[in-house]
Amino acid sequence: MADFALSSHRTVHPDRLWIWRMGVYVDENDRTWVPIKVQEEECPRVLMRQEDVSRGEPVRPSQLPPSVLPVMWQLYPGQRYRSSDYSFWRILYHIRVCGTEDLLLEQIPEP
Repeated sequence: MADFALSSHRTVHPDRLWIWRMGVYVDENDRTWVPIKVQEEECPRVLMRQEDVSRGEPVRPSQLPPSVLPVMWQLYPGQRYRSSDYSFWRILYHIRVCGTEDLLLEQIPEP
């Protein structure tokens, strides 16, 4: 039987994620993040993956089509982000496995 080693650990959350262009966000450390899967049901969720991708040209938020995803997230206390539209998104998990970093966010419903 083969012996497989799986390295995984939690990682430090980005302080901010800004949209650069459609499908590409940048954090404060100049790393690029891409939304891998977006679920747009009652509580929107997004799986963000840190990937080194070509940034291309930056786009103004006014040039972007409507989206469930905000143009910016800012880390707040309590394992959550506040977005540019003032909604809150909870961090369901943030993990790095075999060099791939994933951040799963879920929008918190307003009371």
